[in-house]
Amino acid sequence: MNELTLTTPALLFSAISLIMLAYTNRFLAYAAVIRNLHDKYLEQMDDSLIEQIKNLKLRLNLTRWMQIFGISSLLLCVLTMFLIYIDYYTFAVWVFGLALILLILSLTLLIKEIQISAKALSLHLSDIESHLKKK
Repeated sequence: MNELTLTTPALLFSAISLIMLAYTNRFLAYAAVIRNLHDKYLEQMDDSLIEQIKNLKLRLNLTRWMQIFGISSLLLCVLTMFLIYIDYYTFAVWVFGLALILLILSLTLLIKEIQISAKALSLHLSDIESHLKKK
């Protein structure tokens, strides 16, 4: 039988920390873009900006859930280590399994968010291409 030791959940610390840093950077980038779009909308009241704002709102919500699942995974890794330390091995295995599932959910949402981001950028590029073809 494979044995869960203190080092197993500890190995995920650096990975989850790097993932959380990337998520935070995405979140901050979206916040800056949303603030700029908000100001632009107040100046121009252009309805074309509303779709961009809806898209960013969806991406922001996905990023928030990615962060929540990632942080929860890290928290459960710490709890797993504590449970191993106090010899609650069976419970520790289940908690660690839940931590892995939360990490999987977080990464799955990242894939979905990347797809939405790529689609949005493709739309911007197609707008530029169609404008260039008109010239």
